[in-house]
Amino acid sequence: MFSITPDFDGQTVITTFEVTPGSAHDVLDLLTSAWAEVISRQPGCLGGAIHLNDAQTRIASYSQWRDRRDYQAMLRDPEMRRRNREIHAMCKSFEPVMYEVQSVHP
Repeated sequence: MFSITPDFDGQTVITTFEVTPGSAHDVLDLLTSAWAEVISRQPGCLGGAIHLNDAQTRIASYSQWRDRRDYQAMLRDPEMRRRNREIHAMCKSFEPVMYEVQSVHP
């Protein structure tokens, strides 16, 4: 299990997906299976979470990686590339952004 701590020196990635209420749960299903079958098994993956807003128009995925290279290697995995194309086809847009933890407020 991962945790958000101020001294985390790995890579944090937050990806937002713009979806429609009609496609939100289909995209959630694809993301959940990608996490279970591909992402969580990649070297350096520390964990993640998937969030859906109440209007079912946005999904956010939070993930932590040992370092940036591990995240980038996951993106190059042939199975993950196939899945990302399928997910992208169901979204209006999606954007992964790399972040560094600046502070934590319990």
